[in-house]
Amino acid sequence: MEYRVERDSMGEVHVPADAYYGASTQRAVENFPISGRRFGRRFIAALGLIKGSAGEVAGREGHLSEDVADAIRRASDEVMDGALDNQFVLDIFQTGSGTSTNTNANEVIAGRAGELLGGEDGSRLVHPNDHVNFGQSSNDVIPTAIHIAAVGAIREDLIPALTTLVGSLEAKSAQFEDVVKSGRTHLMDATPVTLGQEFGGWAAQVRKGIERLEKVLPELEELALGGTAVGTGINAPSGFAAAVIALMAERTGFNLREAENHFEAQGAKDAVVMASGALKTIAVSLFKIANDIRFLGSGPTSGLAEIRIPDLQPGSSIMPGKVNPVMSEMVMQVAAQVVGHDTTITWCGATGNFELNVMMPVMAQDLLESVALLAKASTLFATKCVDGIEVNSGRVRELVERNAVIVTALNPYIGYDNGARIVKEAAATGRTVRELVVESGLMSEDELDAALDLKKMTEGGIT
Repeated sequence: MEYRVERDSMGEVHVPADAYYGASTQRAVENFPISGRRFGRRFIAALGLIKGSAGEVAGREGHLSEDVADAIRRASDEVMDGALDNQFVLDIFQTGSGTSTNTNANEVIAGRAGELLGGEDGSRLVHPNDHVNFGQSSNDVIPTAIHIAAVGAIREDLIPALTTLVGSLEAKSAQFEDVVKSGRTHLMDATPVTLGQEFGGWAAQVRKGIERLEKVLPELEELALGGTAVGTGINAPSGFAAAVIALMAERTGFNLREAENHFEAQGAKDAVVMASGALKTIAVSLFKIANDIRFLGSGPTSGLAEIRIPDLQPGSSIMPGKVNPVMSEMVMQVAAQVVGHDTTITWCGATGNFELNVMMPVMAQDLLESVALLAKASTLFATKCVDGIEVNSGRVRELVERNAVIVTALNPYIGYDNGARIVKEAAATGRTVRELVVESGLMSEDELDAALDLKKMTEGGIT
């Protein structure tokens, strides 16, 4: 590989000849060869948005020359569009403020902007600190980028994906509204429900997840930009951050605004912890739904087998014809990962010391990965599993008719104690509740016909 020599306050550094970045980024590359994991597209795009908007405002207000400001904006737009992603080379596990990545962005944009102005590599026609980082600090840029990236991912990816899943579940709820089946509590037989009611409950879980995200978004739309190093706003002109944020709000369509208190915004990451908590709740909901569907489709001969799940791929390398609930298992694994990310984010959120949190890069990575995983999993689960579910009517009818707990509907007529005796006898003999109640003389057949209406039992009240 060919190199060029760059110098910074610590001395000479060999930088790849074709890199837009400079000495500081290269030092971080060498210091943190940890995981090979780099920041994702949304986070890099957020950095480009911040730098480009800051450059534009700085030029408009006379803090930078028009040609430098324009070049910064053009280079930053390339960062936003992904054209320079290969220049963002740093590991997630780095300095806890994300200073290395902010510097990476500054150097890349400065290098490319200088090129746009006709300069050569390392010419410093555009300075990474004096120009690209004007009015900013890593300590307010990185938390701002986290928030903007998360808002975009939640609004544009996760909420639409969850809305798709809600639609699929609600469609099945309507399709199965008259399918009466055994309810289950404690994994044991309970009074009847409809399959439509079960799907409706799952749809409501996901819908509430969307509502929780919508409550989190205003917290994330409040930005740390303007606090600079420690929250005081040193080296940022008065009103500069507000103007940059207004421009970013215009460019994104998000309701972005400056933090009410910059010391809270930089010393704590409570909004990120709160957002992660909402994602964890959604993950728990999806786990429950996927697991229920997995059990209801278990079998086909020795499980519940009340529903048929779409066959997607062979399920065994040794057992011919075996098919597994792979989409449910995928969702359950995604949920486990998101819960793990939330644990990491929670712990990181607790490490805000005085005026700065020093665990931001991994918080950013895990929050955005959780959003991406949940979005992709929800869409695939809806289209490849839920949409194709069919009811196994014969099996549903068989199980509900053998369910002795339907005697609960007779409590107002024969009392709890008689009902308990009937259930135990039905379990011991294999006879039906109807047979035993009539035989015992507790009710007539006509009275039983009225009281043991399984569909009415799913509608509440006294049958």
